[in-house]
Amino acid sequence: MANTKSAEKRHRQSLKRRARNVNVRTTVKDAVKSAREAIASKDGSKTTDALKAASKTLNKAASKGVLHKRTAARRISRLAKAAAKAKA
Repeated sequence: MANTKSAEKRHRQSLKRRARNVNVRTTVKDAVKSAREAIASKDGSKTTDALKAASKTLNKAASKGVLHKRTAARRISRLAKAAAKAKA
């Protein structure tokens, strides 16, 4: 348990940050999942929209510091690669 006022404040801040990070991660997972489902369905326009939405969500998470920027880039790259493979 926190002993000082500053430690109590840091604990409150960490709880707020954790709640925000969990929310962002869930949004990222949902976007990536819908993109993968769109790729699997092989519907061209749906795939493009889902891929765009997923990459936007991943980039936003990276800019907020929830994900590392290279992690976001790698996931976007893999999604784009999978979409290109499905299209071909």
